[in-house]
Amino acid sequence: MIGVPLPRIGTWEAWRDAARGLLSARVPPEDILWNWDNTATELFETDIPPPTTRQAIKVPADFVAMAQWVVWHKDPQRFARLYALLWRLRLDKGAMADRADPELARLRQMEKAVHRCKHKMRAFVRFRDLRSDGPRRSFAAWFEPTHHTVEPNAPFFARRFADMDWMIVTPDVTAKFSSGTLSFHEGRERPDLPDDAAEALWGTYFQNIFNPARLKVSAMTSEMPKKYWKNLPEAQYIPDMIAQAETRVREMAETAPTLEPARVARIHAQLQEAPQPASWNLLTAGLAGCTRCPLHGPATQVVPGAGPHDAALMIVGEQPGDQEDLAGTPFVGPAGQLFDQLAARAGLDRKAAYVTNAVKHFKFKEGAKRRLHVNPNTSEVSHCKFWLDTERTLLRPKLTLALGGTAMGALTGDAKAVMKRRGSIEDTPHGPVLITLHPSALLRMPPAARPEAEAAMVSDLQLAVRTLASLAPPMDQRQARG
Repeated sequence: MIGVPLPRIGTWEAWRDAARGLLSARVPPEDILWNWDNTATELFETDIPPPTTRQAIKVPADFVAMAQWVVWHKDPQRFARLYALLWRLRLDKGAMADRADPELARLRQMEKAVHRCKHKMRAFVRFRDLRSDGPRRSFAAWFEPTHHTVEPNAPFFARRFADMDWMIVTPDVTAKFSSGTLSFHEGRERPDLPDDAAEALWGTYFQNIFNPARLKVSAMTSEMPKKYWKNLPEAQYIPDMIAQAETRVREMAETAPTLEPARVARIHAQLQEAPQPASWNLLTAGLAGCTRCPLHGPATQVVPGAGPHDAALMIVGEQPGDQEDLAGTPFVGPAGQLFDQLAARAGLDRKAAYVTNAVKHFKFKEGAKRRLHVNPNTSEVSHCKFWLDTERTLLRPKLTLALGGTAMGALTGDAKAVMKRRGSIEDTPHGPVLITLHPSALLRMPPAARPEAEAAMVSDLQLAVRTLASLAPPMDQRQARG
C-alpha cells in the first residue's frame, strides 16, 4: 500500500503531481491510500515508485477542468474517485463522454456542488471594516463554506477587492490579502469582529428593494440557505418581511393608481387608431411592412393568407413553419400536407378555401440542423389579430375553421380547453367558427394513436362541408342572382 500525504493548503497541486507520478509508475487505484491533512489512520507511507515508461502522460483537458474543482469537495473519497477514473482513461479515452457512467456522474455532481459552494461564498461573504490607520483600508469576514472552497475562490476576491487589505476566516483555511499579496493560513474559530456602521445602511436598502408581491419562500431559501443567515446582517429582517408580505401586498393593491400607465395608454391608442386596410391590396402592402411585434426581425418574410377572396370557408392555423417561412405561402410544410390528405378524405376542397394563420411571422429557435418551432405568446397573437380581423372583414366567410388552440383563441377570444371544444361551432362577431385540432398535433402523436386522431379530424372536416352546404342559398336563388 502506498500512502500519499496531501496538505490542506495547496491540495490541488499536490494531488495533481502525485497522480501524475503514480500513473507513470502504473500504480493501480487499489494500492493507494490518500492521506489528506493527516486524516488517514494506520498509514504506512512509502515513496511513489519510479516511472515504468518515459512516455508523457496525456490527460483529457475536460478531466483536468473537473478534477481541479472536485479536489475541494468534502467527500473523503474524492481523491480515490478521481484517480480511479484517471486510471481508466489510460485505456478508455472516451470515458469522459459517457454520461451513463455512474462514477463520472458522481464526480460531476461533486463538481457541481463545489461550484455552487463557490458562488454562495461570493454572494454571502460580508466584510466588516477594521478601521485600520494604515494607508490601505482593512476588512475581515467570517464564513463557513460547505466545501473547501476558500483557496480556489480567493483569487476572485483578490481581483474584486484589490484596493484594500482583507482577511476571510473560516474553520478550514484563512485567506489573507495584504499589500497586493495573497496568502493562506490555518483556519480558526470565529473572531470577534467589530460592528460596522455600513451594515445599518445596507439593511435599510435591503428592506426597501424587497417586493412582497413576488415573495416565494422556497425559492428564496434555495438561493439563500438558512445555514448562511447567522452571518448575514440583512438576515435579521427576513422573518418580519415574510410575515408582513401579505399585508403589504394588500396595501399596495389598495393604493395602486386607478389610471393605466401612460406607456400602456399610448400602445392602446396606437392599436385603436391604426386604420384597418380597406382592400386586399392595402392588406398585402401593410403585411409586407409589418413591425407590430418583434417576430418580423428574425423571420425570412411575412406569410400572408392565400386563396380565393370570395371563399366561403376560411381556414386559420397557428403560424408559419420553417418551410412556409422560406416559401412565403401558408400550409406547404408537413402539417399542411397532412391537412390536404385529411381534407381530401372528408371531401373538402382546400383550393376553394382561404387559408391563413393567426400569426404571420415564423417564431423559432435555432436547432442543430434546422430552425425549431416556438409557440407564439399572447402578446404576439394579440398584435397580429389586427391583420386576422382585417382578413375576416374583407373575406366575410360563411364559416371559419380554427386549427388548434392559438387560432381558436384569436378567433373566439378564449384559447382554453381545445380538446373539449373540438368539433363544436361557436358564434363570433365575424361569423361561426368550427374548432378542430391543428394537424401538427397529430404529427406529434405516437403512431398507435394517429389513426383514431385522424379519423376524428376527418369527422370535423366533414362537419365543415355539411355546414357550408346548409349555409349556401338554394339553387334557384343562385340562378336568379346569375
